[in-house]
Amino acid sequence: MEAGIPDTPPAPEQDLFGRRGYLVVPRLIESTLAEFLRSYVHTKFACLLLSSGDRGVPNTPSCYGDMAFDGLLEYLRPRIEQISGLALHPTYSYFRLYKRGDVLRRHRDRPACEISVTLNLGQTSPEPWPIYVERDAGPYEASLYPGDALIYRGCDCFHWRDAYPGIQLAQVFLHYVDRNGPNAEEKFDRRQTLMRPSNRGPDREHQAADL
Repeated sequence: MEAGIPDTPPAPEQDLFGRRGYLVVPRLIESTLAEFLRSYVHTKFACLLLSSGDRGVPNTPSCYGDMAFDGLLEYLRPRIEQISGLALHPTYSYFRLYKRGDVLRRHRDRPACEISVTLNLGQTSPEPWPIYVERDAGPYEASLYPGDALIYRGCDCFHWRDAYPGIQLAQVFLHYVDRNGPNAEEKFDRRQTLMRPSNRGPDREHQAADL
C-alpha cells in the first residue's frame, strides 16, 4: 500500500458513499502536494502546453492524460477503491485552469467516468467555488478547499457549477470504472496505457454523456 493511504477506511465513509453516490473528502491530498500541482499547471500554461478549451467549458485552458495527473490517478486508486467499495480500473485524468465567469453546465458523464473525483488544486480567491451534485435527493452543495475532493458516481449523478466569481482555479478530474462492471472495457479510456494521448479526439475527451 502506498505511503499516506490508510489500509482501511472508516466504515461510515464507504456506507455514506454507497447510499448517496457522492462524498466530500477533505484533504484527499496534502496541501503541499496540491500547491506543487497547481504550480505545475501554471507552468504548463505559461509554456503554452495546454489546449484552448473543450465543449464543456470553451476557451478555458485544459489538458487530457497529462503524465503527472495520470500518475496521480493511479496513485490515488487504492484510496478511491476504499471509499467506493469497488475494485477499479483507472481511465483518464483531465484538468482545467478555470477563469472568472466560467460555468459548468448541469450534466452527467460518459461511461469512462463511472467513479469520478474532482479535486481542488488551488485558487486565487479565499472562498471555495461550490460544485453541486444531485442523484436521488435534492442538490447538494460541496465547497472544496485546496486538497479537498468530491467523489461521485459520474454516470449517475448530475453535477454543475454556477459562474465562477474568482480569478483563477486549478481543478483536476480523475476517473475510474468498476473492473467487474459493465464499463470495464473503458480501462485507460481505451488507450493502450495511461500517459498516452486520447483516442477520442479533442472535442470528445471530456465530453458529457448528457445535459
